[in-house]
Amino acid sequence: MATRTLLTLEQFEQLPDDGMRHELDEGELISTMLPTVGIHGKVQTKIVRLIPESLGLTLVESGFRLTSDTVRAPDVSFIRSERAAQMDLNRRFEGAPDLAIEIISPPETAEDIVHKVSQYLNAGAIVWVVYPKQRAVHVYESSKNARILEAEDLLECPTLLPGFSVRVADIFA
Repeated sequence: MATRTLLTLEQFEQLPDDGMRHELDEGELISTMLPTVGIHGKVQTKIVRLIPESLGLTLVESGFRLTSDTVRAPDVSFIRSERAAQMDLNRRFEGAPDLAIEIISPPETAEDIVHKVSQYLNAGAIVWVVYPKQRAVHVYESSKNARILEAEDLLECPTLLPGFSVRVADIFA
């Protein structure tokens, strides 16, 4: 049986900057250094550019403390203007972003994604999971409200991003 090394949030916060990306998953340290493939970066940049700045703050790979033992860094995250104005950008964010966007890369498993989606939803986020290879976006507004959008469908989120609408295919263009 494999052993897991568990860290407290305080121990996690004290980790030295070693050039790796770290997340804390229910106390377990998750470290990655593998660079993503080009399509991941292209889609990530496109999404950031598509979300109007007037609606709030869009971030890339910023850490959010979802629970006392879980810190996640979505590929893209969005925080409404009203909420962003109250946040200290020099500290790790408490709670989930309003929107967490994960872009699927080859090493990620379905189990990994389901786990992350569940963590984001439980912390109060809406979640988009973007599948570049399939040119699709899965939208989770709750564990009981999920949609699969394909190339010609419109990606919209009226409660969070009023006026925002983009054809799914345009994310990959």
